Amino acid sequence: QVQLVESGGGSVQAGGSLTLSCAASGYTYSRYRMGWFRQAPGKEREGVASINSVGSTIYADSVKGRFTISQDNAKNTLYLQMNSLKPEDTAMYYCAASKVSLGSIAVSLSSLFYNNWGQGTQVTVSS
Repeated sequence: QVQLVESGGGSVQAGGSLTLSCAASGYTYSRYRMGWFRQAPGKEREGVASINSVGSTIYADSVKGRFTISQDNAKNTLYLQMNSLKPEDTAMYYCAASKVSLGSIAVSLSSLFYNNWGQGTQVTVSS
């Protein structure tokens, strides 16, 4: 059973920074993708950043240059460093993971490619 537990959310002022963490357990995929998604009230869930088992990354245009996704394989932990936060970044942030089959897309911002999800951590950015 794959378990993903997010932490690090909170309330900050615009321009501030936060680092989200996602502790993963219960899987030993040699080929995988992991991602961060967010969902604001009344809006659809959107992909923020994705990383795969060889370190390839992809970012949503809205966060490029401000957010950085990274992973510590020794700790089985995924991170999202968020800088220059804006009020529009306010949302529940979710960690997601899935196995990557040979020939499949390595990184993706589409929730369709993920089948394991955490419970989320709230990020609130005030102006």
